[in-house]
Amino acid sequence: MSFQAQYQTQKPSTQQIVAAAADRLLDALRQGRSEAMADYLRVMGRFHRYSLNNVLLIAQQRPAASQVCGFKTWLSLGRHVRKGEKGIKIIAPIVGKKKADDDLPEDGRKEQTHVYGFRTVSVFDLEQTDGENLPSAPGVQGDASEHLNALFAFVQKQGIAVEFSEGIAPALGVSYGGKILLAPGYSEAETLATLAHEYAHESMHKDDRRTGTTKTVRETEAEAVAFAVCSGLGLDCGSSSSDYIGLYDGNADTLIASLEIVQKTACQILDALTPANRPE
Repeated sequence: MSFQAQYQTQKPSTQQIVAAAADRLLDALRQGRSEAMADYLRVMGRFHRYSLNNVLLIAQQRPAASQVCGFKTWLSLGRHVRKGEKGIKIIAPIVGKKKADDDLPEDGRKEQTHVYGFRTVSVFDLEQTDGENLPSAPGVQGDASEHLNALFAFVQKQGIAVEFSEGIAPALGVSYGGKILLAPGYSEAETLATLAHEYAHESMHKDDRRTGTTKTVRETEAEAVAFAVCSGLGLDCGSSSSDYIGLYDGNADTLIASLEIVQKTACQILDALTPANRPE
């Protein structure tokens, strides 16, 4: 039963709601990454990571570009560049094998890669291609319209500014310590989940707790809070939270070690979103 449905019949125990959500998330983590995310990662793994200079080159030539790669890579993904499309020029290294050092013992000689120079190559944006659809990562589904504004008000009441910015793409949200940026254009359910995640960072990961924990722990805790909040509000997270945690090498053991602080933060949010407690 969702948080909203329970509240309509009797005052719910947010502790019980969060505990049940944590159990579901633990089960999902023990089962491993979903097939949907595995497909997504296999495709994304074929896209190159670009240097800052190349990001600037792409932005100058095609500011709206979202996913870019070379002609042959698009073919391997089942898509083809449309005839007449103009390539985006970026800089690529010329890499070759460097001759092993003859002065080293034979068992210490290793063939090394060496950058001999750079050349200009062309890449193409997704919108310049046709063909098979690329898989998308699992997302949060459901009607969040009743709760999103209340969560915005709650977060801002804690002294944290919340703004939308296209500049954080491809991230959905970023926490800056007293300020949260969210990517525009996503569903209310996705936005609510992202805001809950980033608020968890703001609430839990400050000072010693930030420097004394790993990124795996911090992302596991923040996403577990988002999962518990969304579950409590009746939203369907599917495999999105367990897949996200898996991206950062988090697992059930990581979550178990953090259950106390996850429960405390998720309960704080859910309590604030009850109709009687919502900020004006």
